[in-house]
Amino acid sequence: MTLTVRVVSPDKTVWDAQADEVILPSTTGQLGILTGHAPMLSALDTGVMRVRATKNSNWQAIALLGGFAEVEEDEVTILVNGAEYGDAINLEEARQAYNESQTKLNQVAAGDRQAQIQANQAFKRARARFQAAGGMV
Repeated sequence: MTLTVRVVSPDKTVWDAQADEVILPSTTGQLGILTGHAPMLSALDTGVMRVRATKNSNWQAIALLGGFAEVEEDEVTILVNGAEYGDAINLEEARQAYNESQTKLNQVAAGDRQAQIQANQAFKRARARFQAAGGMV
């Protein structure tokens, strides 16, 4: 048996295929999904989804920008704010963006809550893209 996995962003369907296994970045940590998983709904954090496709058994990394995942009867539906295939991301550009966002996060003033939130979101996005591209594995 396999899972039917769909990743849908506001502007397109990013992934719609059969898979043997999915690892999701939930807000409480990594969440692994195999066939026969109990029905559930989970909030997703910005991070890397890894999916092992049935047709070639290779792992595919996809950077997700938060959303929700629903699992029911071997169907995994993932609704996200944005998504990007790891192999479509330039590793060096992602590394540079990650380093810059980390520097900015460390430089934000302690009392500026709004700037801290924005810097943290930019850092999470840059980290997810960098990891999906193959950095920090």
